[in-house]
Amino acid sequence: MTLSNLNKTITHCTKCERLVNFREKIAKEKRKQYIDQIYWGKPITGYGDQKAKLLMVGLAPAAHGGNRTGRVFTGDKSADFLFSCLYKTGFANQPNSTNKNDGLVLKNMYLTTALKCVPPEDKPTSKELKTCFNYFNEEISYLKNVSIIVALGKIGYDACLNYYKQYYEIKNKDFIFSHGTKNILPDNKLLIGSYHPSPRNVNTGRINQNKMVKLLNSIKEIL
Repeated sequence: MTLSNLNKTITHCTKCERLVNFREKIAKEKRKQYIDQIYWGKPITGYGDQKAKLLMVGLAPAAHGGNRTGRVFTGDKSADFLFSCLYKTGFANQPNSTNKNDGLVLKNMYLTTALKCVPPEDKPTSKELKTCFNYFNEEISYLKNVSIIVALGKIGYDACLNYYKQYYEIKNKDFIFSHGTKNILPDNKLLIGSYHPSPRNVNTGRINQNKMVKLLNSIKEIL
């Protein structure tokens, strides 16, 4: 199987009944401002440079972002913030991510989520995460050049650790999460924490463009 074939398998997945029902419910009910649009309403795959050294991992697609557009970090305020920073630091060819056909190209970077479907209240169950780790595991196996993983948000960070706990004896308490924290993983990859670019974090000043650009530039230097 290739990464392309894996992605086709992912988009047809119906393994988690709760997630299937929720993603399809959102796709039918829609948000008022997108009422005339056809929602994707299916699992979301990763995308970007398959030869990339940088892997960026979020927790899951957004209800009216990825679940609407069919591409993670696309069509919502988190995407607006993230891609303005990725563009400034040379990881993206344009400062916005609005739809699957907008011409976006990622450079030396692959972007994905630990969970491929939007979960209710952004809270997946441990069983749902474990089920989806089968895809996450295979996805990573195709990204052979990755040396740095950036986890967006504490839940995404813990999801990465829980993925590694399947294969290695590690403890979450040994990995401190904060914006910019760096920890060596058992396979010698570098795990870097980042506050999630959510509107809540941006509006409260927990994360801003200067902090994110500084972090991305430091990653470029390591790469």
